[in-house]
Amino acid sequence: MRTKICGITRLQDARVAVEAGADAIGLVFYPPSPRDISENLSLAAEITREVGPFVTVVGLVVNPDAEHLNRILGKVPLHTLQFHGDETEAFCLQFNRSYIKAVRMKQGINVNQQIAAYPSASGILLDAYKKGTPGGTGESFDWGRVPLNAKKPIVLAGGLNPGNVTTAVRITEAYAVDVSGGVEQSPGVKSASKVRAFVEHAVMEN
Repeated sequence: MRTKICGITRLQDARVAVEAGADAIGLVFYPPSPRDISENLSLAAEITREVGPFVTVVGLVVNPDAEHLNRILGKVPLHTLQFHGDETEAFCLQFNRSYIKAVRMKQGINVNQQIAAYPSASGILLDAYKKGTPGGTGESFDWGRVPLNAKKPIVLAGGLNPGNVTTAVRITEAYAVDVSGGVEQSPGVKSASKVRAFVEHAVMEN
């Protein structure tokens, strides 16, 4: 089981995630988020360099302006992009990065159709749906809606924490799990003990 700790805003939290065994960390470039780091690109670049060669750094964006995102990429050597808005496949492809497309699990949505709409995506992230909120809701959804044997790696997000991640992994058989608020002591500030517990509990089902 692969783990991603998202919403990193401090260098020490990135170090904690790496030391805990996380496979990836996420940096949020979305000003409405309390975890936004877009006003401090020098810190984002430092965090990206700090994690070392075997941890993936993912940049989370929501309907970004292409020129603005290219400016970010010119300063922060992100490995992967995670699109949380209404971006088309053609838009996602233009940045010469692997990418993950987030799908909010609105009632009636067909995950397999979403997978088919983004054949170039490295994976599909499934997150809880909350009107007007593109992610980071802290809410979960019915894990029984996650398709088994999907044609793309499924990243499970939404309301995960150290107490429920083992069950989530068992039910969904997801490729990876993604957490943000579930391992925080306050928005944007991670709890080292929760990060360690999350990674430990996520891999218990392996």
